[in-house]
Amino acid sequence: MLSQEAWAASIPHAGAMALLDAVVVWDETTIHAIGERYRPGEHPLRSAAGLHAVHLAEYGAQATAVHGALLGETKMQAGRLVSLRDVQLAVEYVDLSNGHLDVRAERLFADERGTQYAFKVEQQGQQLASGRVAVMYT
Repeated sequence: MLSQEAWAASIPHAGAMALLDAVVVWDETTIHAIGERYRPGEHPLRSAAGLHAVHLAEYGAQATAVHGALLGETKMQAGRLVSLRDVQLAVEYVDLSNGHLDVRAERLFADERGTQYAFKVEQQGQQLASGRVAVMYT
């Protein structure tokens, strides 16, 4: 397992917005990371109502950045999240007291202009969100 320190300097997400805490496993096309640091009431994307499930797409997007860093595409090129597609949410709000979030992403496409990944976020084996994310380098 790799801790956040292994990739933190190579991705643009920092401080409270660095949502992933560890990488369980990764290879050339996939990554499995976990987010476990935040508890109810502490999350930086949380509103008064709680952590809306739409924010799980940010976990997916961050997994793509971490994956790129681990592949040696270090000091990630400046990029913009340009597309979220086929996003499906199984819940409205995420109950962080139910345990850590498992974030899995699979690289579908990559070239010098950007990347596209499919992602899913689970908690205790239940899928909470899934979709595709595209990033274009600037």
